[in-house]
Amino acid sequence: MSETIQTLRAILTESREQLDELYRTVNQVYDEDLPKIGRSNRSALMVAGLLENYYTCLETLFVRIAQTFENNLSPERWHTDLLERMALSIEGVRIAAVSRENQSRLTELLKFRHFRRYFFELEYDWDRLAFLRKKLDQAHPVVLRDLATFDEFLHALNAK
Repeated sequence: MSETIQTLRAILTESREQLDELYRTVNQVYDEDLPKIGRSNRSALMVAGLLENYYTCLETLFVRIAQTFENNLSPERWHTDLLERMALSIEGVRIAAVSRENQSRLTELLKFRHFRRYFFELEYDWDRLAFLRKKLDQAHPVVLRDLATFDEFLHALNAK
């Protein structure tokens, strides 16, 4: 299993870097781009796409974790089930990859990602985008902390 754990650690490291880059880009759009180009449908699409990409990157990592440790997701509600499962510590298997304090924030990003993928909207509510940005601002540092803790768990597991 050590090769599998090493691979997962490499994926986790890469995902953390991508998440950090996406988070920085969201902030750059708000701080630098929006003051220049204004709030329009096109700029809302840019923000919405970044929020979608952030959660998709995180969810892809969660899939890799599930494949490594559990590998059995129900096809009906797998996106929601996956996030709920990542907040579980499974005795003798693995620690939680998501803290309970962050689960509800990530659920908001999941719901938005689902909406964006399946309902093709060209007009976005800027208040909703501001709400999601606030959730991302709250979630991101905790995501990084949770993933660092999970990486420490993987390191210890690999050392056994």
